[in-house]
Amino acid sequence: MTTIAFLGAGSVVFTRELLADILTFDELRGVTLALHDIDPERLETAEAIARRTAEQLGAKPTITTSLDRRTVLDGADFVINAIQVGMHAATVRDFEIPAKYGLRQTIGDTLGVGGIFRALRTFPVLAGIAADMRELCPDAWFLNYTNPMAMNIGYLAAIAPDLKAVGLCHSVYWTVRDLSDLLGVPYDEVDYTGAGVNHQAWLLRFEHRGENLYPRLDALLERDPELRRRVRMDMYKRLGWFPTETSEHSSEYLPWYLHDDAEIERLRIPVGDYLRISADNVTEYHETRRAVLAGEPLDVSRDATEYAPQVIHSITTGTLRRIHGNVANRGLISNLPEDYAVEVPCVVDALGVRPERVGALPAQCAALNRSFVNVGQLTVQAALTGDKRMVRQAAMVDPNTAATLSVDRIWELCDELTAAHGDLIPEALR
Repeated sequence: MTTIAFLGAGSVVFTRELLADILTFDELRGVTLALHDIDPERLETAEAIARRTAEQLGAKPTITTSLDRRTVLDGADFVINAIQVGMHAATVRDFEIPAKYGLRQTIGDTLGVGGIFRALRTFPVLAGIAADMRELCPDAWFLNYTNPMAMNIGYLAAIAPDLKAVGLCHSVYWTVRDLSDLLGVPYDEVDYTGAGVNHQAWLLRFEHRGENLYPRLDALLERDPELRRRVRMDMYKRLGWFPTETSEHSSEYLPWYLHDDAEIERLRIPVGDYLRISADNVTEYHETRRAVLAGEPLDVSRDATEYAPQVIHSITTGTLRRIHGNVANRGLISNLPEDYAVEVPCVVDALGVRPERVGALPAQCAALNRSFVNVGQLTVQAALTGDKRMVRQAAMVDPNTAATLSVDRIWELCDELTAAHGDLIPEALR
């Protein structure tokens, strides 16, 4: 029987949604769910959610838990990774310390100093997971949800190129869903292709029954001035291709917006928004724990299925699907660096996840992606070499950071963040 290991199962809301999706498939209703978290209370909560979800859906999975990662990895067929090293406290540091220097962030989990330091906290754990999987489940698929997605997949490609790893993110899917709703077109009738890097990919094809939908979007933007007051609508207007991540995310990957008060007002950019989201996640965890321990029913209704359950179902049953995944660039996008992570269409069936070659991106899209990739590559190299300067160099070439701070202030900021995160940062980089 198929065994699915959950790492970071204490991310209970996300775990609940994944479990509901998995157990909705008839062929997966009897799987083994092996849950792991380093926090005993969160692991207890995750187990209670798993059992309640199975009961409500009438499924009969085998559910096991362990505080020991190796126990749940032993013999796993799929490993879902949703860890957050340092949790909410580390997120607060990633926002509050840069804010003292005048550096604005919105989400801080992908690029910029927030993304760099989140990556440096995560890499050592990823290295341990990869080593354990090589020993205990070498044929398993590693399905990563942890951000910074591109940096994490790029790091794994460098240290464990044999690991069957794919990064899963809903940004392309939800972008097309939202645009379809905006244009009044049924999503199920839309054909699309996205490619680039995670959180900065581009809709290269966006069609309804053979009709290019971009002219419809152009017309809508022309007559709706409020719609134009969004970062990615502004990006689309200037670049000609629609980016596949929210305006909140996109604003901090570029040098154009966050340093300018007028642009923040014009485009309604919610500076520091992830602090609120992270705090809300903590509150939702406590409410979910209270509800499940009180015996209250869980909301297991879903209007969309996450990628990981689809991947597991396709590989297990041979059902053919096409998703967008994050994988090492091995000839997939010709004008982006090799081996670093790219986001491309992937075919999934009994043979696994097979990325499709895209070729060259539009020149302006590739140019922005390369500035995005530069930060990640230097961060990965910093971890691989133990060179502290590369951490600072990654921050120096980050578009938003470089547009806001002098190089001396960037180095001072990196020094302070390194000290604040303490043992969570690899010893060689402290």
